[in-house]
Amino acid sequence: MPKTKELILSLHIQIEKNMKKGKIIVAGIGPGSEADITPAVLHAVAHADVVVGYKYYFQFIKPYLAPDTVCVDTGMKKERQRAEQAFEYADQGKTVCVISSGDAGIYGMTPLVYEMKKERSSEVEIVSLPGISAFQKAASLLGAPVGHDFCVISLSDLMTPWEKIEKRIIAAATADFVTAIYNPRSEGRYWQLHRLKELFLEAGRSPETPVGLVRQAGREEQQVKLTTLHDFQPDDADMFTVVLVGNSQSYNWQNTFITPRGYYKEDAEEANGIGQQIMIRSFRTIEAELKDKNIPLGRKWALLHAIHTTADFDMEKLLKIDDNTVENLYSRFEKREIKTVVTDVTMAASGIRKGALQRMGVEVKCYLGDERVAALAAEKGITRTQAGIRLAVEEHPDALYVFGNAPTALMELCLLIKKGKAAPAGVVAAPVGFVHVEESKHMLKPFAAVPKLIVEGRKGGSNLAATLVNAILCFNDAELLKPGRDV
Repeated sequence: MPKTKELILSLHIQIEKNMKKGKIIVAGIGPGSEADITPAVLHAVAHADVVVGYKYYFQFIKPYLAPDTVCVDTGMKKERQRAEQAFEYADQGKTVCVISSGDAGIYGMTPLVYEMKKERSSEVEIVSLPGISAFQKAASLLGAPVGHDFCVISLSDLMTPWEKIEKRIIAAATADFVTAIYNPRSEGRYWQLHRLKELFLEAGRSPETPVGLVRQAGREEQQVKLTTLHDFQPDDADMFTVVLVGNSQSYNWQNTFITPRGYYKEDAEEANGIGQQIMIRSFRTIEAELKDKNIPLGRKWALLHAIHTTADFDMEKLLKIDDNTVENLYSRFEKREIKTVVTDVTMAASGIRKGALQRMGVEVKCYLGDERVAALAAEKGITRTQAGIRLAVEEHPDALYVFGNAPTALMELCLLIKKGKAAPAGVVAAPVGFVHVEESKHMLKPFAAVPKLIVEGRKGGSNLAATLVNAILCFNDAELLKPGRDV
């Protein structure tokens, strides 16, 4: 009989043990502020038999622990050890709360706990409680940076090869995601964030794209900084920093980082012009595909206009611009030192944007329609475009001269410069064709004192000549890469 009683007692103990199954609650405690811990997580922490976590995080939950709570705290890189200890306690029928910063499911303990449950074929119940992620807290402090599609990328290559991380960065940049960056920089990983910045710029993200840095989000040491992709200094970040890079629609308003969802899109497009929106997107696409991105802003701005007009990337090697020509000509227009643009044909004149001309107080003249031209051409045995240039030089020797069609007209101007009768403020040389076209452009090159934009070879055209003038007149939009305000 005694043995029977012992057996019955043993069975009762086993039944009680089975009835009290263990449970693991994986809880995200938020970024570090008491106010950012959810009520569900606080309840779990307060009623747990055991709390397991990285020792640094216990300071945020200590006030909520019961006096008899068993605390298991370990150092950095002990995630597997903490998970194993959680299962050991849970196997004893205890309720274990595994704490993780932010949301435990985002670079936290939740995936590891589920994988370990699978590995151990464990019957322990797993409950996941979400928390406020560090990037969400950082976003709220910056304003509204994740108002549209976004992604989160960790730069830690401890468990992911850098080659794969770089592919993800390129994908995020080219797909125009708002991008949150975790583990941006450490003592040993000092260059990866520099490479990320480089990749975003190479993908065509505007230098003016807002970039937010939030260090120690929600904690006493919290620091918030808003800058641009161009001015962003990767060395300002560390392992306690979350970095947020905006998309092509993000902007900084009153030191607030905003990525619009699109509620005001129609109003904005009406205000800016749908044509301008299309041009902005096109220019960013072109910039991303340039072979040489390290070129002066003035040349790049004119080149983007040229490629946008022609869809011809040969312009990279064909468009030759004297140093600082775009910048200096814009400055002279702005100061009202250049008041006239003379074109060889009316088509070139019509392609120059009227809004830009009005804004800069500039008059465009084409002499082909002048009643004096036909008589002069017949008298001198020259083309009408040549005659038009002779008349133009008499009345406007210091104008900006623009050629998109007639090589003979450009040759005429070169002869007049040589004779000292013309001193143009600059020349846009883009005549097109097969006869005298290349020679006319070669004739212009020796005049070192004349600022020049030349489309080499046979290519050119009135539309190309006009767009180069437009690039000069709106150079103040170049840094923000916002073309077409006069479209």
